[in-house]
Amino acid sequence: MKIKPDELTEKGYTLLDQLGHKELVPFIRTYINKRTKYAVLYYCCNVLAFALAGYLLVKKIDEPDISFGDRFTYFSYGLAITFLLVPLHEYIHVLAYKSQGAVNTSYDANFKKFYFLALADKFVANKKEFEIVALAPFIIITTTLVGSLLLVNTIGMLTIAGILLLHTAMCSGDFGLLSYFQFHQDKEVVTYDDKENGITYFYGKSR
Repeated sequence: MKIKPDELTEKGYTLLDQLGHKELVPFIRTYINKRTKYAVLYYCCNVLAFALAGYLLVKKIDEPDISFGDRFTYFSYGLAITFLLVPLHEYIHVLAYKSQGAVNTSYDANFKKFYFLALADKFVANKKEFEIVALAPFIIITTTLVGSLLLVNTIGMLTIAGILLLHTAMCSGDFGLLSYFQFHQDKEVVTYDDKENGITYFYGKSR
């Protein structure tokens, strides 16, 4: 949006919430459990990823001498690889922010609470813009992984299924924030990050 944070009040917006980044996990937990389309979509995607992983782990494999232990090992490789995708995931967020007009982008992480953030300092985003930012990594990475399933053998599928399962689960923050917007759909909600103070603000006004 072509609006600055200090202009929000005069444009009719009022403060709805301020999210300290250290409190991100309980905030996400609250809104990922609301009955919104994004929360439902998140859980449905997790169920599908889990079902795919379960099917590949128990189905009959054509390759000889592939025990369940071997299957689980290849599946575990996928779980491990997922952590290597975290920088890519956040980088896609940053690219999406820049595509919407953000300039001052950066990253933050809390390894103790295990969360990672892509920030756009003082960039005010509306729902449409934030949807692009939040969904870009999920769509790009998931589409690539699903497409890759058509190109590999069953062993490769197990590794991809591991990546798909854990990456989908780790997208809870993105879907939780989108669920926040959906939960407040009676208002025109905007958000921006204050990098210096480690806070994300949510403002809204009546439609």
